[in-house]
Amino acid sequence: MPTPSMEDYLERIYKLIDEKGYARVSDIAEGLEVHPSSVTKMIQKLDKDSYLIYEKYRGLVLTNKGKKMGKRLVERHHLLETFLTIIGVQDENIYKDVEGIEHHLSWDSITCIETLVEFFRRDPSRMEDFKAVHADLNNE
Repeated sequence: MPTPSMEDYLERIYKLIDEKGYARVSDIAEGLEVHPSSVTKMIQKLDKDSYLIYEKYRGLVLTNKGKKMGKRLVERHHLLETFLTIIGVQDENIYKDVEGIEHHLSWDSITCIETLVEFFRRDPSRMEDFKAVHADLNNE
């Protein structure tokens, strides 16, 4: 299993490749707000662990293992953003909160959150009931 730091890099690389078709060290560094030398070290580690193939001056390519994990991490991030939105977390806090919790939840917990999100999606009246309870508790 990748470390939380490895997950951040894989998620960023996956998103860059999905958006631009490639991921450069400078783009990864900018997106994660780290130095390019840190990116190079992590890319070498991800290469060693078979998440990607890296050739200096030629770029990098995600392996099937890297693509699968990257997609899973991006989906987890999106799911947690959706969940926090549903439960009424203020928009300005959502990204920071997701970044703070995403690496600390088990995949079992993620599956349960996914089920809960789907539960609300299938019947909007459930969401209205939840909002009413939320409003009542905030007014007490």
